[in-house]
Order: sequence, then structure tokens, then C-alpha cells
Amino acid sequence: MEPTAIALAVLLGVGLSASTGLNTFLPLLMLSAAARFHIAGIELGRKFDWLSSDVAIIVLIVASIAEIIADKVPAVDHFLDSIGTFVRPLAATVATASVLTGADVNPTVAAVVGLMIGAPTSLGFHTLKAGTRVASTATTFGCANPILSLIEDVISFALTITAIFVPLAVPVAIALLVWLLWRIAKRIQTRTA
Repeated sequence: MEPTAIALAVLLGVGLSASTGLNTFLPLLMLSAAARFHIAGIELGRKFDWLSSDVAIIVLIVASIAEIIADKVPAVDHFLDSIGTFVRPLAATVATASVLTGADVNPTVAAVVGLMIGAPTSLGFHTLKAGTRVASTATTFGCANPILSLIEDVISFALTITAIFVPLAVPVAIALLVWLLWRIAKRIQTRTA
């Protein structure tokens, strides 16, 4: 086990986890495709080979499209957020554990680290997202939610790309993302007042 490989895998896992806090399936789809087509040296552990299978990629494509479309519909977006409270941390745990086992970390250790790092990161970003949506719904009666959803999709995509290709930039990208979400929430609160 090389410390550099483990550090890069952890940063990749953190970036993917933050992305799943905004969009559950898109980061998993991109990770799956990167592993399947050997993009950026992404390798998954043997126990996670199923994630880059044809069936998994097809299911993740369908799930990503369904989530992206459904999240633009007022009321449905809140339903997705309530389910996301449980599903997104699970997706982050899987993503993080899968890239750690690719770095030759023991699968049990990878699962525990995925649960300790991936789940809270995803849940934190999901909570920021859900709070922004609630404030948006209260101030715009849900009219701005589709625009916020599109912004979240773009951010999730960009953060996943950053995590896959430049994992060392993940801490900076996450700090910028937290600042951006905080500014959006603050602006919505100001308009409410």
C-alpha cells in the first residue's frame, strides 16, 4: 500500500461523496464509467467490480436521468430530498469504499472509512442543499427550485470531474462549494427578510 495512492483515493472518495450530496446517481455513474473505460487510472476493488458492469452502468444511466428530471418538479424535489437523506450517504459510502479497495486497502477498512468519511460528507452537502431548497420554496413558492436543481447538477458534475482527474484540487473545490452554497442560502434569507 503506497501512502500517495491511499491519499489520492481518499480525496477521490471525498469529492465523490460531496457530489452525491447534491445528486445521488450522477457521481456513481461517472465513477462507474471511469472504472469501466480505465479513465484517469480509476480502479475499483474486486468486491466492487459489479459497479462497472454493463447492468450497473445501464441502471445508473436510467437512475441519473430520472433523478435529474424529477428534481426539477416542485414537490417531487422535496420527496427526493427526504429519500436522499438515507440514500445519498449510502451511495457515498459505496463510492468511497470502492475507490479505497482499488488502492489495495483491506475491504473491511475501506467500508469503515467509507462510512466514516463518505456518509457524513454526503449528508452535510445534502443538508445544505435541502436547506437551500426549503428557503427557496418559502420565498419563491418553488419557482426557483428547478434553477437551483440545474445549478446543483452542474456543480455535482464539475466536482466529480475534478475528483476523478485532479483529486488534489478536491479540498479547494469543496471549500468553494460550501462558500457558494452558503452565499446562496444567505441571499435567499435576505430576500425573505
